Amino acid sequence: MSRIGKLPITIPAGVTVTLNNDVVTVKGPKGEMSQYVNPAINVAIEDGHVVMSENENAMLDDVKQRHAFHGLYRALVNNMIIGVSEGYKKELELVGVGYRASNQGNIIELALGYTHSIFIQLPPEIKVETKSERNKNPLIILESCDKQLLGQVCSKIRSFRKPEPYKGKGVKFVGEEIRRKSGKSAGAK
Repeated sequence: MSRIGKLPITIPAGVTVTLNNDVVTVKGPKGEMSQYVNPAINVAIEDGHVVMSENENAMLDDVKQRHAFHGLYRALVNNMIIGVSEGYKKELELVGVGYRASNQGNIIELALGYTHSIFIQLPPEIKVETKSERNKNPLIILESCDKQLLGQVCSKIRSFRKPEPYKGKGVKFVGEEIRRKSGKSAGAK
């Protein structure tokens, strides 16, 4: 049995959780999300908690797979509840001379040292804000109630110019440590 799957999920005030035909729907102040749950997992909503347990009578014969589903679906539902109540926020930093970011609604324009600008159309679930202050690196601030979608979009933006280890230039998460290498001049002594 999964250790994570055994933990009950507390439903905060202002959030409603409903179950309908193996689909868990969560509504809150930041939005609404739904997730299919495999029939190998039983979902119970009781006195302010969501409790998940393994269905021993399920068609799934593989016990390891059932244990894995137990922890997986508990984590997914927990992320949905946190997302609709508090939301998720990620910040990306553009390190490099001439690197810029600006946005018009949900379209981001990036100047990352290429001969052309890169335009990205973001999904409507994601709110974006760009900051450019003098003598500071430009920031892209992304907010959403969907943790998975937010991580995927951040990864896509980062993939346009990953941080390189010699000068540290590129798109990185705020607070991310880049392993730096010394150049060839430092090693040739």
